[in-house]
Amino acid sequence: MTGVFKEEDGLAHHCERKPHVSIGKIITKVPVVLAELKLQIYVSETITFPEPVLEIKDIKKRVHLTQCRLLLPSKKLFIKGFVRKNIQYASPCSEIELPTETSVASDLHSFTVDIPFEQVTEINEFLSMPVMPKNNTREEFDFIRSKTLPDGFPEKDELMGNDISQYHQESSQFYNELPFCELLSSRIVEWDEALDRMPLPGHAPFHEGVFTQMEEKMVLDICLNVLQKQQIRVASTTNDDCMM
Repeated sequence: MTGVFKEEDGLAHHCERKPHVSIGKIITKVPVVLAELKLQIYVSETITFPEPVLEIKDIKKRVHLTQCRLLLPSKKLFIKGFVRKNIQYASPCSEIELPTETSVASDLHSFTVDIPFEQVTEINEFLSMPVMPKNNTREEFDFIRSKTLPDGFPEKDELMGNDISQYHQESSQFYNELPFCELLSSRIVEWDEALDRMPLPGHAPFHEGVFTQMEEKMVLDICLNVLQKQQIRVASTTNDDCMM
């Protein structure tokens, strides 16, 4: 007789191997959100192209953080990074065709540049308080020693004090959890303007021109979380069977 396999039977067999779950009040160590910040950074930069630019066709931007450091025990947060910009532009190309009074031949090029930024801000209010770092300690101690005095001193007297030929120390070191950041989102509003635009030479259209330098102004909005690994207590009340 051929048996019929049901999906429920396979699931039941799989659920026979239940994971071990500790019951009660458990202490675990997980990243805790200390603060969620919205920062606004102002950037002004001059970009120099490797060749004359006729027209900007497209700009793609990506925000990268290279440093996000909460300087405990203060509330100062140091932010550093850059905006990677890939600029696609048209450059005049006389090899294709010489300019005329009604036309300009050009080819497309790409230029990638990193625009740096940095800012120091203060966290005025924490969602959860950070665990402050414990200071390392180092203490010296000595033992008293007695020595016989040389000739010229009473025979019953002794030299008492520490021995400078020995060095004793007790030290302790704490390995504190360093806060770190998580980049959530970014938004850029920018304005680009040519600085040295000049008309095209020869018989080119009067309104066409080229430039090699561009001034860029950006308003960069960044949203990020500041976290730190901390020990927290969680409640585990049951180890239920596998649920469908």
